[in-house]
Amino acid sequence: MIEPHAPAPPGTPTPWAGPARLPVQPSTGRFLVLACVFVCAACGLVYELELVALASYLIGDSVTQASVVLSVMVFAMGIGSLAAKRLRWRAAAGFGAIEATLALVGGCSAMALYAVFAWTGDWGGLWASGPRWLLVAFSLTIGLLIGAEVPLLMELIQRIRRQDAGGAVADLFAADYVGALVGGLAFPFLLLPLLGQLTGALLTGAVNAVAGGTLVLGLFRRDLTRRARWLLLIANLAVLGVLAAAAVLVDDFEQAARHAVYGHDVRVALQTGTQEIVLTGGTGGRPLDLYLDGRLRVGRDETRYHEALVHPAMNGRHARVLILGGGDGLAAREVLRHPGVRRVDVVELDAAVVRLARHDPALSKLNRHAYDDPRVHVTTADAFRWLRTAPTSTYDVVISDLPDPGITASTKLYSQEFYGLARRALAPGGRLMVHAGPFATRPRVFWTVVATLRAAGLHTTPYRVGGRDSGFAAGPDRTADESRAARDWGFVLASARTAPSLGLDPHAPPPQTLAPASLAMDARAATRTRVTDLPPSTLVHPRY
Repeated sequence: MIEPHAPAPPGTPTPWAGPARLPVQPSTGRFLVLACVFVCAACGLVYELELVALASYLIGDSVTQASVVLSVMVFAMGIGSLAAKRLRWRAAAGFGAIEATLALVGGCSAMALYAVFAWTGDWGGLWASGPRWLLVAFSLTIGLLIGAEVPLLMELIQRIRRQDAGGAVADLFAADYVGALVGGLAFPFLLLPLLGQLTGALLTGAVNAVAGGTLVLGLFRRDLTRRARWLLLIANLAVLGVLAAAAVLVDDFEQAARHAVYGHDVRVALQTGTQEIVLTGGTGGRPLDLYLDGRLRVGRDETRYHEALVHPAMNGRHARVLILGGGDGLAAREVLRHPGVRRVDVVELDAAVVRLARHDPALSKLNRHAYDDPRVHVTTADAFRWLRTAPTSTYDVVISDLPDPGITASTKLYSQEFYGLARRALAPGGRLMVHAGPFATRPRVFWTVVATLRAAGLHTTPYRVGGRDSGFAAGPDRTADESRAARDWGFVLASARTAPSLGLDPHAPPPQTLAPASLAMDARAATRTRVTDLPPSTLVHPRY
């Protein structure tokens, strides 16, 4: 903060060098500086949101990623502001250099992070892993540069017209906060859906470079030496050239990165408003894999998973069945194998998954064209929101085929409140089946699901089923790397009256991979590893 009337200590240089020599009227110059503040603030917030979104997608656990990125950036902004005090007497040149650097680093940050993820795959484990530190490094660097803008912009404003420090701060922060609002709204509603994460970041960097370069080279060019003007011009043109080249190559880059993650057999790659959907294989005898946000949801062992999810719950009345999630149609396929099923309601958040399950030849063949059955009815909705208005005491069976509780976005779908709503939808004697994620690798999460179901007034029968080939549906772990793939799945069968027994419907075709004896062994194996005294997970206190 500048104190215009406070005398500097003896021997201390002062940044005030008289009014700036502007090519426009002071009022116009002041407006242009505040307009640049507005644009730079919008770009800075887009960089922050870009890092949060990309880290949440690549690593999982969006609450942790948002906390890390934002806290590191805010800390770095303070350090950057302190460091920039030394540049106040060369405010114009310093601001121009900072904006060119910020445009390059911020614009290329998403591309660099995605490249490291695609070609190293090393996002698991502790924070000591290199790619996670790269996220911190980008957050720190961008925060330092954003923080350094503030004292330099304050000096530029004061050079146009000296005023009291409070008034200058008010004007500066007003433009800054309004710009942040515009950037914060533009990212989810404009940049992300229309351009995607990579192109959106590159465009933001270009806008940042143009705004900073135009202000310094246009409005404050008389404050720069000839050499400084040429250096800033060359630097900004170089940054714009790098960003433009990256934008031209971004489609080829995404394709190469996708092949690095999923292999060279990608048939379908969609970015919906909800998630990224990738289908690989399914033709020429190659196995079909379905990835949602980079996590393998349908793999070579899907039959074992879906039979273990569905068939124990169908041992009893099953005229009306509700499937929460399961847009791929594979849980519905197993439900329809049982005689006596009159209606199957599927509640899926992403309509694009259902469209693929209906029309993709390989996936529709795998689900045996379940969506062509007139008994199957699909609703596109959030499962939690839908259950709040669902008919009560209606369903004989409710199957929760949802993303694992280790993913932050799924935490509410494994809460006591959610299971209370599911219990309300059950008919008397109805059964609820919950997929509770990998059992061996995250036993505490599994038993927290059990504790949460019990807190909702349900009696539980937990069990686990081992995979034979490759694991999938492994929550926040990146299962494209089979060395870290889940090797089993945990399930919980629950009922409002008594703990349901594990068994198979004697009137239905027998499953290929399950038998009553193996189910009993799986239940005993799960019980031996019980973790006791775990509190339930709620909306306001998630435990996963």
